Amino acid sequence: MNNIVVITGASSGFGALTARVLADKGDTVYAGMRNTTTRNAPQVQAAADYSKEHGVDLRSIELDVNAQESVDTAIDRVVAEHGRIDVLIHNAGHMVTGPAEAFTPEQLAELYDVNVLSTQRVNRAALPHLRAAGRGLVIWVSSSSVKGGTPPYLAPYFAAKAAMDSLAVSYAAELARWGVETSIVVPGSFTGGTNHFAHSGRPTDSAVEAQYETRYPGLMTQVADKLAALAPEGADASLVSAEIARIVALPVGQRPYRVHIDPADDGSEVVSVVADRIRREFLTRVDLADLLSAHPTAA
Repeated sequence: MNNIVVITGASSGFGALTARVLADKGDTVYAGMRNTTTRNAPQVQAAADYSKEHGVDLRSIELDVNAQESVDTAIDRVVAEHGRIDVLIHNAGHMVTGPAEAFTPEQLAELYDVNVLSTQRVNRAALPHLRAAGRGLVIWVSSSSVKGGTPPYLAPYFAAKAAMDSLAVSYAAELARWGVETSIVVPGSFTGGTNHFAHSGRPTDSAVEAQYETRYPGLMTQVADKLAALAPEGADASLVSAEIARIVALPVGQRPYRVHIDPADDGSEVVSVVADRIRREFLTRVDLADLLSAHPTAA
């Protein structure tokens, strides 16, 4: 039986790539994106063309993760058309670059909204259906910045991804007894194949940004160039979409809790191994070892 998949932020980057590779494998994929009739209309057409040319079931759907009504409408449509959701992929995100002090609190709130609160909106709409079914898979696209090397001028984004990762960790345990599996996918810095750097936001306080430029001239360019240089040849964003597709295709009960796709090797995996071991040991110590893995059951 094919999976019914909902993926957020699927207009470009990891999201668009993942939507296509899952559709290629026979799943019915709803590629969530906002502004489907305006700004992202070309992406909607591209997905429709891909679906027709390859004979797959790839469907664009209006899904603005910043608006609960949009999220609810999208999820209701999927359930109305198929009666279920098998795989939910939290991929939507936005990056900003610049000195942390130059961002207003309102800018940080906006960034947290799209990177963190959006997952809560989607979860509250979709998880009741997965829990009722007693099965399903939630994939969270995290970042190696959560536990790995963190160059400056990316602080708001790093903080938001860390918050999302922490939320994923707690959800994993809370969904286990409902039979819903969790996989946290941790990409490293991919400077090609995504629009993260190209579409990154800038600080509102240009005066403070200019002050930092006197001590850190050209820092963001330096960081971007160095990250690109660290990536080995062939390190393409498609590595992430391929890994997500591999996880989805695994038998129930065999999906990994956390995987890293980090060609530049910023150290995240080393730290995560320890952190995840501590989580396992602590849950065992407090007699909650059953929460370490989900056991899907009949509805």
